[in-house]
Amino acid sequence: MVEFLGSNLMKFLAYCILFSFVTVPLVEGRVRHYNWEMKYEFKSPDCYKKLAITINGRSPGPSIIAQQGDTIIVELKNSLLTENAAIHWHGIRQIRTPWFDGTEGVTQCPILPGDTFVYKFVVDRPGTYLYHAHYGMQREAGLYGSIRVSLPDGESEPFSYDYDRSIILSDWYHTSTYEQAAGLSSIPFVWVGEPHSILIQGKGRFNCSTPGIEAGLCNATNPECTPYALTVIPRKTYRLRIGSLTSLSALSFEIEGHNMTVVEADGHNVEPFVVQNLFIYSGETYSVLIRADQDPSRNYWASAKVVSRNSNTPNGLAIFNYYPNHPRRNPPTVPPPGPRWNDTEPRFAQSIAIKSHQGYIHPPPQTSDRVIVMLNTQNRINGNVRWSINNISFNLPHTPYLISLKHNLLHTFDQSPLPEGYDFANYDIYSIAKNVNATASSGIYKLKFNTTVDIILQNANTMNLNNSETHPWHLHGHDFWVVGYGKGKFDKFKDPKNYNLVNPIMKNTVPVHPYGWTALRFQANNPGVWAFHCHIESHFFMGMGVVFEEGIEKLGSLPTSIMGCGDTKGLHRP
Repeated sequence: MVEFLGSNLMKFLAYCILFSFVTVPLVEGRVRHYNWEMKYEFKSPDCYKKLAITINGRSPGPSIIAQQGDTIIVELKNSLLTENAAIHWHGIRQIRTPWFDGTEGVTQCPILPGDTFVYKFVVDRPGTYLYHAHYGMQREAGLYGSIRVSLPDGESEPFSYDYDRSIILSDWYHTSTYEQAAGLSSIPFVWVGEPHSILIQGKGRFNCSTPGIEAGLCNATNPECTPYALTVIPRKTYRLRIGSLTSLSALSFEIEGHNMTVVEADGHNVEPFVVQNLFIYSGETYSVLIRADQDPSRNYWASAKVVSRNSNTPNGLAIFNYYPNHPRRNPPTVPPPGPRWNDTEPRFAQSIAIKSHQGYIHPPPQTSDRVIVMLNTQNRINGNVRWSINNISFNLPHTPYLISLKHNLLHTFDQSPLPEGYDFANYDIYSIAKNVNATASSGIYKLKFNTTVDIILQNANTMNLNNSETHPWHLHGHDFWVVGYGKGKFDKFKDPKNYNLVNPIMKNTVPVHPYGWTALRFQANNPGVWAFHCHIESHFFMGMGVVFEEGIEKLGSLPTSIMGCGDTKGLHRP
């Protein structure tokens, strides 16, 4: 009897320790198994034929549809032949499984051509999430998809609807990721330019009459580029889950003649508010409610327009199809033009409007233990154009941080501490820096476990006159409270007094607006190594990111499947 009590007491204590890191609902779920093969195929999503990375022949890839508490197992075969790969599960916190976050160079070695890698993790919260490539710039080649996690049976959200639908917005280039990466790394610098098309659920339309198009490459009658149709039944209410995985573009999304009620952001319930157009930045997800209450005898346009950049990319178009009208029947109207690209006020206002739903507020800590101010700047290093944080541009090491830190391979990355701020008093955020030179580092921020950290993202002028760009920042492994936005230079003495510590929304991706700042607060309570970076593909490639380490000593043995590169060669076992 004593032996029985002793063994069970030990199990109970182990259980308590396991769940002390991060608060998670104790929901027992089922196992959902996926077998995926990724490879290059010729596709024409906007009528122009080019190579795309597909999963089981599809781009966007298959959706993962699960319930809170389910275990997801993805067996991923890399059939790219000549390229490595990794997939990040965007918005999934990977509690107790940081090695399956899917961030090459941070949490795992890349998946080699011909190899199969198994991801296994729990979806611990309901909401709308994404997955996408996290190796090089593969995401913009079409390797992405959606994750939809519903509440357990018998539970419901604080809003009602008849049907649940998902779409992903993305931008599309006709140049390859290799061409773009080569240009970004070259002297003289070659910018990627504006996207050729905007895709709605993998479908767009490029003008095949554009001069200089090689014969046979563009076919306007190709069914692959038939506009996506979202079919609705009159007088029904739809929950539309919208995710953005653009490689560059900030977007304004609207459905002609219909209001949208915002109810969820990045997996958290929002105090509902109504918009005619939704501003959405790369890496963000929203749920909006739309009632099909307009004239049912016709169809309506859905439109996605590039904002925050003076882009020549045409608006992405889809059809909001009222049943029983034919889904290919074009609306009788001209598509909505969308807002002005450089009108920042409505974008700033939407950011301010997003608050946690009453009754679903996760109260933030009222104070923080550490404040890190991150000045976002464009710089040069040895003639190359780079993006930097506090004048330091990020380089990934050859050995993933998670393995290096756990196995004490500290020689594999820079050990110098990173700056926690910039010359606040003298730096002019509205001008090109007097000295644009920066340095590169693979150093990291080491966070004391279970402490509260504030991050202030400060935007500034680029190396172009009168230019400041929008940057969507994504944090792996956590949600954070968005405690404040501001215009101009953040004042570390005055602005914290105006933080929203009552009902701030929690998110995993947030924009910092031109010449503005965004303040985040999070708890370093998820043992692992986590990337925090601009979600614009080219910006992260050019060094716009950092890495946080927290509680690494609390992790058990790492799976050998994540090893095999850098100083871990010879340690890999499938």
